[in-house]
Amino acid sequence: MIRLERVCVRAGGFELTDIELALEQGDYAVLLGRTGCGKTTLLECLCGLKPLTSGRILLDGRDISDARPGERGIGYVPQEGVLFRTMSVRENLSFALEVQRWSAGEMDARVAELADLLSLRPLLDRGVHGLSGGERQRVALGRALAARPSVLCLDEPLSALDHQTREEMIAVLESVREQTGVTAFHVTHNLAEASRLATRTFVIEGGTLSAIAGESPG
Repeated sequence: MIRLERVCVRAGGFELTDIELALEQGDYAVLLGRTGCGKTTLLECLCGLKPLTSGRILLDGRDISDARPGERGIGYVPQEGVLFRTMSVRENLSFALEVQRWSAGEMDARVAELADLLSLRPLLDRGVHGLSGGERQRVALGRALAARPSVLCLDEPLSALDHQTREEMIAVLESVREQTGVTAFHVTHNLAEASRLATRTFVIEGGTLSAIAGESPG
């Protein structure tokens, strides 16, 4: 479970105020809002990439408000993937596991699991520079899932894809949700994505967060 309690973030003239949010294990939350409304800022606060001005973030009851990104147990897929260009697909998938000092056998087994989950086996020994947009996003998703995070954060992961590839990636995300049970927090401005994927839907407007369809954000 992840909970935000009275979270405030200020950056220059921009402010998010008193953000309250609670997600249960396995929820797929989609956050909607106009460009520049603070969706990505909130996501980055969850991941530890931006500091809170005040408030708390709790993950399974543990206060992670001041924890470093790698200590939070949160996987992150930034917009357009941003893969390590000098590494192969296999090396991208195993990067976080090497940092956490998994054994070679454990890394090989986990990479194989991710390759099967995301249909990446034929690509494992390729570089990333020649991958299609959908392939790149599947690798970025696998890299974020590698260390089995409790929460997966996705920043407009489908925005740069054509319609057919977007539909394929929506199916991939549905499969990931069903097979892993990971709690997801997905930022987008696309209502079709929200309707297909979300179990909880929220909107940011005027610096505040509210739930859609009568839900309570806490």
